[in-house]
Amino acid sequence: MGTGVKKMLQKALEEGYAVGSFSARYLTNIGPVLEAAVRQSSPVIVQVSQKEMKRYGSTCGQFADEYRRCIREMDIRVPAALHLDHTKDLDIIQAAIDAGFDSVMIDASEQPLEKNMEIVKKVVAMAHAKGVEVEAEIGKISANDLIETDSTTQLYTDPQEAGYFAKETAVDFLAVSVGTVHGAYGTRKPHIELERIREIREQVSVPLVLHGASGVPSHLIKAAISLEGGGVSKINVATDLEAAFLSALGLDSSITNEAVLKLPSEQLDKAHEAVTRVVEEKMRDYLLSSHRA
Repeated sequence: MGTGVKKMLQKALEEGYAVGSFSARYLTNIGPVLEAAVRQSSPVIVQVSQKEMKRYGSTCGQFADEYRRCIREMDIRVPAALHLDHTKDLDIIQAAIDAGFDSVMIDASEQPLEKNMEIVKKVVAMAHAKGVEVEAEIGKISANDLIETDSTTQLYTDPQEAGYFAKETAVDFLAVSVGTVHGAYGTRKPHIELERIREIREQVSVPLVLHGASGVPSHLIKAAISLEGGGVSKINVATDLEAAFLSALGLDSSITNEAVLKLPSEQLDKAHEAVTRVVEEKMRDYLLSSHRA
């Protein structure tokens, strides 16, 4: 239903930029994310996770329907894709495949290596049968807000294991743990192990994914993207988008999709424009993906 994600990421890897995978979280934020891509002439991935759907009140079908509606009605011509982020439940992954998502992420990173690989192979078989691509994770990326993942422990990705994992599972792109965390940074300072990315890149031929980019300074993100020999090609951003959305609404905590629909349209327009601005800024100043469509 969209552009092949791996193809988008391969181009990014070769040309030295990254594609942003933006968690809309709210159904009404899908349009603003796509609008930013049009304004910046940038490739874009719209994503949602299992926990986000549960927390904000939506389904794979609703997300896919709204995404398709926006693509059609906004006449989106830039490369765009719909991705299922952190998900453990195979029934939800199947629902996303059936709904027409372009790619899905199976997160079995908390399992021992062989078990993780066993689960990933199962998902790869399910997804590839329908032309859907798969992201998996090796190493643990800790979370500050626990919206996307349960993990609060940090375990950096082992480069040799990553090479073995990618080859054996036939995964299309691989999320690695190199120092970032999910959610807003508190007392911890943002950190990226560039040398580890370099070592992983030597072992892994598929594109690499960096999770937890909200709050990380642009110079660190740019360094992770533009490593000699290739860096990370897909960067997930979630918290910064919702923070801008809620701030424009004068709220300090998440609401549901149902509550969003009851907001006055002028207020919602202002919040949507705030989301578009944040996504544009990421594309321009972090991802280096502006004018790459």
